Amino acid sequence: MSARPLADTTALLGRSLRHVLRSPDTVVTTAVTPVALLLVFVYVLGGAIETGGGSYVDYLLPGILVVTIASGVAYTAYRLFLDLQGGILERFRSLPIARTSVLWAHVLTSVVATAVSLVLVVAVALLMGFRSDAGLLAWLGIAGILALFTLALTWLAVVPGLTATTVDGASAFSYPLVFLPFVSSAFVPTDSMPGPVRFFAEHQPVTAIVDAIRSLFAGQPVGADLWVALAWCTGLLVVAFLAARSVYARTAA
Repeated sequence: MSARPLADTTALLGRSLRHVLRSPDTVVTTAVTPVALLLVFVYVLGGAIETGGGSYVDYLLPGILVVTIASGVAYTAYRLFLDLQGGILERFRSLPIARTSVLWAHVLTSVVATAVSLVLVVAVALLMGFRSDAGLLAWLGIAGILALFTLALTWLAVVPGLTATTVDGASAFSYPLVFLPFVSSAFVPTDSMPGPVRFFAEHQPVTAIVDAIRSLFAGQPVGADLWVALAWCTGLLVVAFLAARSVYARTAA
């Protein structure tokens, strides 16, 4: 066991990032679906959706950012699955390195790649007319929420990456995550939803996250949404991390 977990993680992170740089299409592909949704909802459906005033692209962007994260974390499961099937994880276990550094390297690679995709989506939104009254602190708050949510979902992606038996099975777990924003306040206000659907939409994590980011973008008081969003993200992160570490330990055994 290594006494330098940070150095081990940094070295393995460099390896994973080099793989991403050799195939930048994965970053672009992650941004394609969210950008397509942005174009369709703003230019095709946006005129028929009542959000209570303001530009629809301003209303929509926070939800699209969540979709971007959900799309991107699938690659974590995919890369882990390939490493497991290729035997590289077994070779890492035979080296005197920190055991969790392998997982942290994959997770941090996903955070970096997803951040690039998020920047691309925001750039497209700006071209489509998105404008924000957020100050520096608000932008930092938005970045913090998105980073925390990315960490939580990425650690969740580690589990199928280690347990799946096929490539499709490793990445299929992200499909429900991509669908979840559609049953939230991401695309339409929850007031328009029927009772049971509205109850679910108002009490699931995406709604709190989207509403908090939307308020920060608009330069408005966030209220309880920020704390609810942070609680969801932190809780998901803790549960996902513990689950991933447990699965990895069983896999190693």
